[in-house]
Amino acid sequence: MATDHDLQGLAERLGLPFQEQIDDALADETLLSRLPLAFARSRCLLPLAIQNGQLLVAVGNPADLLAQDEVAKLYGLPVSGIVVPQEELLAAINRLYSRTAGSARDVVENLIAEDLSTIATELSRPHDLLDLTDEAPVIRLLHAILFQAVKERASDIHIEPYERSLEVRFRIDGILHLKLEPPKVVQEALVSRVKIMASLNIAEKRLPQDGRLKVLVAGHEVDVRVSIVPTFFGERTVLRLLDRKQGVRSLGAIGFSERDTTIMERLLSRSNGIILVTGPTGSGKTTTLYAAISRLNRQEKNIITIEDPIEYQLPGVGQIQVQSKIDLTFAAGLRSVLRQDPDIIMVGEIRDAETAKISMQASLTGHLVLSTLHTNDAATAITRLIDMGIEPFMVASSLAGILAQRLVRVICTHCREAYQPEETLPGMPEILYRGRGCERCSGQGTLGRTGIYELLPVDAELCGMITRCASTNEIKAYALSRGMRTLRDDGMDKVTAGITTLEEVLRVTQEEYVDLPV
Repeated sequence: MATDHDLQGLAERLGLPFQEQIDDALADETLLSRLPLAFARSRCLLPLAIQNGQLLVAVGNPADLLAQDEVAKLYGLPVSGIVVPQEELLAAINRLYSRTAGSARDVVENLIAEDLSTIATELSRPHDLLDLTDEAPVIRLLHAILFQAVKERASDIHIEPYERSLEVRFRIDGILHLKLEPPKVVQEALVSRVKIMASLNIAEKRLPQDGRLKVLVAGHEVDVRVSIVPTFFGERTVLRLLDRKQGVRSLGAIGFSERDTTIMERLLSRSNGIILVTGPTGSGKTTTLYAAISRLNRQEKNIITIEDPIEYQLPGVGQIQVQSKIDLTFAAGLRSVLRQDPDIIMVGEIRDAETAKISMQASLTGHLVLSTLHTNDAATAITRLIDMGIEPFMVASSLAGILAQRLVRVICTHCREAYQPEETLPGMPEILYRGRGCERCSGQGTLGRTGIYELLPVDAELCGMITRCASTNEIKAYALSRGMRTLRDDGMDKVTAGITTLEEVLRVTQEEYVDLPV
């Protein structure tokens, strides 16, 4: 493939202007409806605008005069070209065509009842959801739902049957939004199509089923985890979306303060011990573990993970998928992993006493272990381990640190504004920030999420407290005296910095906030 420098030289020889990027604001999206997406991609060509009676076209291969002639005939206008690097041009093609794709609501309005009977046996799969044209109506409906969910940054799609209705809701930044109410008559066909794409049994409607599928949206791959359960009014489907384009992020990128980053890196530099990440389901624990593994991933380290499911493929890391049907549980996998000479082990979740005990033993025999646990705050994790039957001395000897976390919505930077609250709490800044709502954030005022954290390193004094079974409140009071920042403290720091809102921090920390004894 020609380099950008070679392409620029070719453009100069042909007397064509060269441009490194395409300004989307200059593109007339109404022109795209006449040129098929497949042609635009395969010939690396994008019509931008009509100027002075000519069609301005961005081309990635200026020597392909035949493609330019075909476009000139299609639009009935002479063509003037600008040369753009192919990678940038293909990204622009995906970006601009995605804006013109029909929404799921548009597809519902055009559903044809006569076509529904054949949809369950339709096996064709498009290579990209942007390529949809003549698919059967319910197939187009499902693909439009997937496309719209990715476009709106949804993490989950809920397809929920009720007595006389069918609802489709998207979870965006942790909050569910009703997006669509398709006709009840398409319910079975829609679920059957999901089963076909996920290679599940379309005839089984009495038992829960889990599966996976992959789709391409605007040129990048999205993993979809499928869960189907039978309910009184039909099968309920939840699709969890994992956009591989986002990749694994660093500790700083997921919201760690400089102080917490320094402490966490010190914990990760240990050769043994166990580091626990705690919080409820959906609080970003797995993302934090991946960030930590990415930080540790070096050629001289043997890193093995046991996960359910594997969300990202990490180069240089051995990843094991839990298979409970064949008794490959976290505990069983962990026993086998210890015979693989690992330096670092990541256990997706400590669900039972057996897994907890083996993890503790592994951390005491020269391994650094990372795992997650479901507790509300850092101090409670210690009590939880002891309640699971782990001896206090083993907990004290193996624990290196505990991180509790939550996710809060981030104020949209495109519509952020400062305001002065009518009432202020002690320690609260006089000026706060909020999002007005704009096109970028779909009127929500928030765009994306970040983490708030409570990091508790285990020192010698704390080990003694654990051994004598100190209460959660005693442990938390000691940690605060040593400078630990609570979830709410970290959240308030982000409120002051204009990253999130006061309402968000109160929403996610209210149930954890308790008055400690003086």
